Amino acid sequence: MKILLDANISYKLINKLKPIFGECEHVDLIGINVPVQDIDIWKYAKNNGFIIITKDNDFINLLELKGFPPKVVLLKTGNNSSKAIMELFVNIKSKIEDLKKNEYGLIEII
Repeated sequence: MKILLDANISYKLINKLKPIFGECEHVDLIGINVPVQDIDIWKYAKNNGFIIITKDNDFINLLELKGFPPKVVLLKTGNNSSKAIMELFVNIKSKIEDLKKNEYGLIEII
């Protein structure tokens, strides 16, 4: 599975998430000009087969306008430590795998 972490999620989680999800990238490290625009993240994810993981509601608008792929995991958990986010990812892995396989483009994690 390929996941792309948005800017609002720490890049420090990349190496911890790779053993769990396979390929994991962060938008600040993929070569898109900073500040990264949501549409550029969208295009990168679509062209490279990533699922976007974000805390940014703007991706819902892009999903409604453009459809999917890419698919989006929207975290509505507020500000959490990296450790808490890591535990969350472990707990929602099966939901993300289901998202990849099914005919819907968004899951919200509350």
